[in-house]
Amino acid sequence: MENTALLVIDMINTYDHKDADLLIPSARTVVPVVADLLGHARDRSAPVIYVNDNFGQWRSHHGELLDQALGGPHSYLVKPLKPDRDSLFVVKARHSVFFETPLEYLLRQQGIDRLVLTGQVTEQCVLYSALDAHIRHFDVIVPRDAVAHIHEDLAHAALRMMERNMGAHVCTSKDLWR
Repeated sequence: MENTALLVIDMINTYDHKDADLLIPSARTVVPVVADLLGHARDRSAPVIYVNDNFGQWRSHHGELLDQALGGPHSYLVKPLKPDRDSLFVVKARHSVFFETPLEYLLRQQGIDRLVLTGQVTEQCVLYSALDAHIRHFDVIVPRDAVAHIHEDLAHAALRMMERNMGAHVCTSKDLWR
């Protein structure tokens, strides 16, 4: 797993949006899995990069986004996933972690060529990020139990598309660090 970064997509979240009621049950099951992956990555000194929505406020400091999420009614979904002092943080504007962000530059500077995508939403941000990673020639791994969905049927289809069309390795989190 050398040259591999763990990406945590949109998990610093207030869950104050129209699809939140559909997303929260899936997020509840994913949070402990992502927390476990964070522990494994940190134990191995693998880079951990949070790529997060800006909530439409364009705050580039992750502390403000984190404080807002921790101050909300769903902070229990955020606390276990808090960035540590070694974590990197990139604010994104749209679905893909690459769209108009410095992420590709950051990854290239660190010699990263493999990405483990975790977070939410499988059929949206994770899918589009996997596609953009693929066209940039990054190897993509998606632990299916570490990505949350709004619509389960679309999430299954998205995982299949990532695997079949983008060459992503879709696995379970248990198989990731073997």
